[in-house]
Amino acid sequence: MARGLIIPFRIETMAFAANPLFSSISTLPLSVRTIPFLYHLPLRCSSSFTTQETIDMTKYHQAFSRRMTLAGLKPHHRIAMGVSGGPDSMALCVLSAHWKTNGLNTSRDSDGFIDGLLAIIIDHSLRAESKEEANIVSSRVSTMGIRCEIVHCEWSDGRPKQGHLQEAARDMRYQHFQKVCIQNQISALLIAHHMDDQAELFVLRLSRHSSVLGLAGMPFISQIFSSYTHSSDAKDYGILLVRPLLDFSKEDMYKICQGGQQTWVEDPTNQSILYARNRIRMSLRDCSSYGFNSELQAVISACQQTRLYVDNVCSNLMNKAVTVTDFGYAVIDLEILNPSKIEDICLSKFIALILQFISQRNRPIRGSTSKLLLDYMRTFPCRTSLTAAGCYICPAPASRGTKALVCCSVDCPLPQTVKFLDAMSYTDHQHHTANDIEQIIADSKSHFNRLVPDASEVHFLDTTSESVLSKARRLEMLSESTYKNIMLLQREEVKHFRTKKKVIPESESKDKVKSISMYSEPLFHGKICSFMNRFFVAWKLEKEIPVSAISGEADSHDYMGGGTLCCHCNSCVFGNDMVPEVRHMCESDWLYLADLLKCPTSENSQLKDTSSTDSTSTCLNHARVSAQRALLILKSIPAAARRGLPVLVNDQGLLLSIPSIGFKYCPCLDVTAVFKPRVPLGGGHSLFI
Repeated sequence: MARGLIIPFRIETMAFAANPLFSSISTLPLSVRTIPFLYHLPLRCSSSFTTQETIDMTKYHQAFSRRMTLAGLKPHHRIAMGVSGGPDSMALCVLSAHWKTNGLNTSRDSDGFIDGLLAIIIDHSLRAESKEEANIVSSRVSTMGIRCEIVHCEWSDGRPKQGHLQEAARDMRYQHFQKVCIQNQISALLIAHHMDDQAELFVLRLSRHSSVLGLAGMPFISQIFSSYTHSSDAKDYGILLVRPLLDFSKEDMYKICQGGQQTWVEDPTNQSILYARNRIRMSLRDCSSYGFNSELQAVISACQQTRLYVDNVCSNLMNKAVTVTDFGYAVIDLEILNPSKIEDICLSKFIALILQFISQRNRPIRGSTSKLLLDYMRTFPCRTSLTAAGCYICPAPASRGTKALVCCSVDCPLPQTVKFLDAMSYTDHQHHTANDIEQIIADSKSHFNRLVPDASEVHFLDTTSESVLSKARRLEMLSESTYKNIMLLQREEVKHFRTKKKVIPESESKDKVKSISMYSEPLFHGKICSFMNRFFVAWKLEKEIPVSAISGEADSHDYMGGGTLCCHCNSCVFGNDMVPEVRHMCESDWLYLADLLKCPTSENSQLKDTSSTDSTSTCLNHARVSAQRALLILKSIPAAARRGLPVLVNDQGLLLSIPSIGFKYCPCLDVTAVFKPRVPLGGGHSLFI
């Protein structure tokens, strides 16, 4: 087929404020400037080819500045933007560049770029021409005075399957966004989602029977975290994801590009009905009118007000009634919580946040599981235990059911989430803009506190997703025609969803999960293990034994606080070339510690094949003292929570260390385990407005 007959993935569009169409197109590669298929562009763009509409940019700049202030962002902050080259992200570039330069009273740094503003362009590497297109977008954005960085994706497992392509591309995109932000010491990432995107998401989630909280759509601000950014000895602040264009429509995006004299590219695949969002977008366009759009946005806003209220209630409850320990479990004081006086929607969200924090699972808790947890929290005092959403919940010891213990369950199948980081480069990947983020969040929360509504102002606290539209109609948020149109959109998308929904065979799903009590992972020297996204585990081996470790139990106390190194340890259960493995603690580990106290010699069952040298005796003597202290600490930890602790074993499965409670067999072995969940309690800072 002739090249000129191939429908390009992206088609060049010019917003005519000053530049003529063909002079712009002639500079582009043939695959991008193929003209016969301009009919793929939205009709609203066609007017820009024939008229030169005067655009009042003042209102857009002022609205953008207000949103940035609400987010706690100021022009001196270092900011990144996700840029694809489409009208949305190009409009974001126009507004951000103006906001930055006006606020800083300076336009360029020493390299000629706007100071502290970076455009991140992701080449998903899914098409042959994507690299060329990324370079074109980079060149165009650079002429605006914005520094650019292009990231080329690598798909180690091959190209994602069609049904998972958009989701996989999104995950890859945000991974690279975070990585680039951290490398450039940037605190905030701007994304160009707008009002029309929010409407599409509302209909999509309505068709999936999402809760009222889900119908609130995308948050204006959210805090996103990655294991890449963590540090075992410093707080991880993640990256602030800000969507400053949620008050702007798609029509506004085109006008801003036109007013800023910027070109953009359209993606013809946005017309494909294979994707749910595209189908909904086209249907919404057919229904589009001022009345329909404003009424739909009013319902979304009411859902956001509900979400804002619920999030605030949950935050207050967690500050008052939840205690999180360094051993990785939480205790809920049910007397302080007083579940009987909390709305169902708030209590469900509260317990879901705690379980997601302890298990570090991103999947939402829905359906029967949510109902089960709600019933459990309503029962006071609690007398039973249950396993749900990767957690084990039971009455806290000695509380007589007035407190509930929440710990990670090691009996249910969970995705294997062991990650390894290089110890040398680990420090380089820490987030060095913690003070910026703290101040930005503080400024944002000062605005947030004034926005939280009273319960009387919240309309959907006792409303299910199925009845949101009905109640909105009764409250006269929706007219009859708008109500019918939205219901029609929902039914059509439900029909598509049920047709395409695929049930994963049981045999296939089993390959993707393991019982976390059944596997161990090798941990090489110089690596840091992010174990189940909850603990950072690392080890090193000193070349000599401390003098205090040789003289027995009394002097071992001195070693724990330091000491002089002297003789070498060449013979113990560790071994010179051994690579230890990390797994969860089990009952046999507790029994072994107890056996060490009873049999402090080589008669111990784990040491029958070990030669009894002086070094071995020293290790065994040290292990006995270490076990004695560890058992005292272990007794203070509830039995259910002990099983969530990481331990180090040798290649024969013999216990080397339980670092969380200070046990280690060999005095030369230095092991650390820090409870550092990837996502903090509550999910981090977020704001739905």
